[in-house]
Amino acid sequence: MADKIGRRTFFKKSAHVGISAAVGGSFLSPLMGRLRQVTGKDIPDVAVVHGEDAFKNTMRAVEMTGGIEKFVPKDSKVALLPNTQSAHPGTFTKPEILRGVIHLCQKAGAAEVNILSLLSEKNWEDSGLLPVIREEGAQLKLVDNKDESLFKAIPVPQGKALKEAMVMKEFYNNDVFITMPITKDHAGNKFTGTLKNMMGLNFRSSNRTFHQSGWQSDPDAIEHLDQCIADLNTVLKPHLCIVDAMEIITTKGPFGPGNLIKPQKIVAGMDRLAVDAYCASIWGLKAEDIIMINKGREHGLGCMDLNRLNIQEVDL
Repeated sequence: MADKIGRRTFFKKSAHVGISAAVGGSFLSPLMGRLRQVTGKDIPDVAVVHGEDAFKNTMRAVEMTGGIEKFVPKDSKVALLPNTQSAHPGTFTKPEILRGVIHLCQKAGAAEVNILSLLSEKNWEDSGLLPVIREEGAQLKLVDNKDESLFKAIPVPQGKALKEAMVMKEFYNNDVFITMPITKDHAGNKFTGTLKNMMGLNFRSSNRTFHQSGWQSDPDAIEHLDQCIADLNTVLKPHLCIVDAMEIITTKGPFGPGNLIKPQKIVAGMDRLAVDAYCASIWGLKAEDIIMINKGREHGLGCMDLNRLNIQEVDL
């Protein structure tokens, strides 16, 4: 059963931050010093695994990034952020990908694996993700997206359009953060990936300010949306990104139904811009044409130049 977080049930432990956030800021996780550092030419910037089995692809992609122990210390609490906005094919993170990540975290000795969400339990049921969460012994943490008291005001010092984020307090009860979006089309800025997935942690009313009038067609409004997303990413940083590119919609996103393609890939890495740039290339987009990724580069969030990256691809 999902753990519904409301005014009466919120477990107030958010005074001490446990998540890596704010690049160069004041919210860096003390846990980071405990993480096993794995370096060398064998660790790619972007790990890509192609195959029909999403579970096996996920396991191999994480292995290529250095192994789950690199990110999840024993007894740590892990926050996962899959995408489950819609149940149409190619719009949500596949259940077997979530199963694989939960399995890996538990194998590493995680004390808790928590799936965070602003959406309803029905979203998780319709996408088939809720049974996986229950079967694997993880916890679905549903945060009421209308209750402002459940969110923490976070200054955005580097923000150009966004000066304050409203991040769910439940997020800060964890030690490790793994973002798990599906790459797909978006009605406004054309592309959903790791950067945009961070809106899943931010208060709904705050997210609405990202969308100015004409956000689907007006260039200035689209730029504002992309700038807000990039700004939000300066105060929220995942330890690991695992992206579903098994089957994705390339039109009528983010909810679909839309044109469906099946790259049958899992893409993983620590550099959000590198991962998003690669994911964009899967369906014929160029990173330099996506304002959000360019805004992330201006913030120093990573490298978007695929020619400069160590990209390793394997077939299963």
